[in-house]
Amino acid sequence: MGDLPGRTAGRLLVLPAVLIIAITTAAIVSPSDVHLSPLLVIAPALAASFAGPGRTAVIGAAAVGAQALIAALNGGVGSANHVWQFIAVVVLSALVIFFCYLREAHSRQLSRVRIVAETAQRVLLRPPPAQLGPLRVAWRYQTADTDAQLGGDLFAVVRNGGNRSRVVIGDVRGKGLDAIGEAAVVLGAFREGARHCETLPQLVRAMEESVSADSEEAGDTQQDPGEHFVTALVLDLPDRAGHGAMINCGHPPPLLLRDGRVTLLESSDPAPPLGLGRLSAAGLHRDTFTFTDGDTLLLYTDGVIEARSPQGAFYPLAERAATFPAAGPEDLLRRLVHDITLHTGGRLTDDVAVLAVERAPAPAGTVTADPRLT
Repeated sequence: MGDLPGRTAGRLLVLPAVLIIAITTAAIVSPSDVHLSPLLVIAPALAASFAGPGRTAVIGAAAVGAQALIAALNGGVGSANHVWQFIAVVVLSALVIFFCYLREAHSRQLSRVRIVAETAQRVLLRPPPAQLGPLRVAWRYQTADTDAQLGGDLFAVVRNGGNRSRVVIGDVRGKGLDAIGEAAVVLGAFREGARHCETLPQLVRAMEESVSADSEEAGDTQQDPGEHFVTALVLDLPDRAGHGAMINCGHPPPLLLRDGRVTLLESSDPAPPLGLGRLSAAGLHRDTFTFTDGDTLLLYTDGVIEARSPQGAFYPLAERAATFPAAGPEDLLRRLVHDITLHTGGRLTDDVAVLAVERAPAPAGTVTADPRLT
């Protein structure tokens, strides 16, 4: 537990202060053979639960002063009993303050790590703008609350030739700096290939070649000798063709939201994840789907569908997505993340990345893309 905001902690300090007064009063009026003063250590322990080391030290000093007052009023300042009681209160108060300091130092370090991780993630992802051609885009990246490590979830949207957009969402096996390095390889290969590869199979093959060549250098194979791979879903969305295409490399299939209905776009022949072996032309099956004005694609990583309730139930993404009103991709993801938080009780066990892509009416004068290029 971290230090509460100053105003709140200041109000709560009344509780240990009142406790010191109550114990002191009871110790003074109680019979001489009843020793209540050791209970004074409860006050700094209570303060440490919500305040920082500075405020806890103030309460600890007040407890030590109260112990000295009790000894003086009971006429036994020099007695062995009161001396040992005084030493006990001093030592226990000092220990409480010390552990409070360690807790606050750890909390500050963890906060810095989280800030660095979130900044690195934002720089790596370079989140897409809200509008790309006829597409309206929204995204969310929610880290698991179990640690401060950065996961390998990734996504990007790139324009190609002014008449189409390429989209990727993926998940690198593992966490931490190794996952960041491998995610950087995937995103770099995608951004480069998305602008220069004419067809979707060419783009995915280029990504596979980059991942296969660089994943061993990016991943820590000595500390983590297991397989290094990346699940990925790569899409090609022409501006005015009225359809889209995708190649699924072992990733959870996207959802298509249309007029209150939700369709799971499963691949008829998914490819293996990137990095498990060089994909051949025969290993890349391109699936097409209708993608018209007003349709929304919901892309996600497995942290969404594997999010569990306190009772162990998985999050029913398709079922829940069908209940959200059609109010744009930003509102959709706001409701979705809120709903996942309620489902899990606020405790994620894996990072969650979601990308919503809505097809808006194409601008006037846009040239229709050639479907053969998908």
